[in-house]
Amino acid sequence: FSDRVALVTGGGRGIGRATALAFARLGADVVIAARDPKALEETHADVESTGRRCLSLLTDIRDVPSVEALVSATWEEFGALHFLINNAGGQFPARPSAISDRGWRAVIDLNLNGTWNVCSRAVPKMIETGYGSIVNMVHVQSLDRGAPTFIHSGAARAGVVNMTRSMALYLANHDINVNAIAPGAIDTVGFREEEIAKMDPDTEATIARVIVDTPMLRLASADEVAAQIVFLCSPAARFVTGQALISDGGLVLGNWNNTIQSAMP
Repeated sequence: FSDRVALVTGGGRGIGRATALAFARLGADVVIAARDPKALEETHADVESTGRRCLSLLTDIRDVPSVEALVSATWEEFGALHFLINNAGGQFPARPSAISDRGWRAVIDLNLNGTWNVCSRAVPKMIETGYGSIVNMVHVQSLDRGAPTFIHSGAARAGVVNMTRSMALYLANHDINVNAIAPGAIDTVGFREEEIAKMDPDTEATIARVIVDTPMLRLASADEVAAQIVFLCSPAARFVTGQALISDGGLVLGNWNNTIQSAMP
């Protein structure tokens, strides 16, 4: 990735942080965008410690002027944009009957509209660059088995999967491939504190049930997902486009409803 530029949203922690560092270690200059200034500062320093250049900006992907400022700053700093990783997003677990109208719209706005905001502003610069890859972060509950824990996020990210395939058709002749990655249970702070803890105060017991439901009998690490994202941007994946890569240790092959029904209030 020498002489390449990667933009990672949600780049302050978790999968986004691991992805930013993976790109930097492989020679790319990196732009990271996030809403947490402390996490952004720490990841910025770690990227620069690899010897690569880093630009970091506080960004709310739901806010179009904020996204436009991010893309403009990237172009002014580097004059190119090769890789766009739409990792920013989030959700809260709830049964459908417990989701308010405001909660529904907030999750749709962040995950679907936010991803579109970044793509629609960044793609013209990627076309001008003349080469690249887009990877959109979704999750296994975006796909055909439905979203028993996250109906709002499942609906939003299913929209992102469709957006991914539609953009892949338009951008193929610009030498830009577009794919999504759909992880299962990833061992991050967000997974433990923002998802599992809201399902059941006994987080370790719930995580143990998730692990039992996963055929590989473990959680994945953020670094594993980052490696898959990097692969989708690599020369090895230039002929792969419009796909949703499932990375879940076999979770969707089993009966995940055991965990869902026992954990959700």
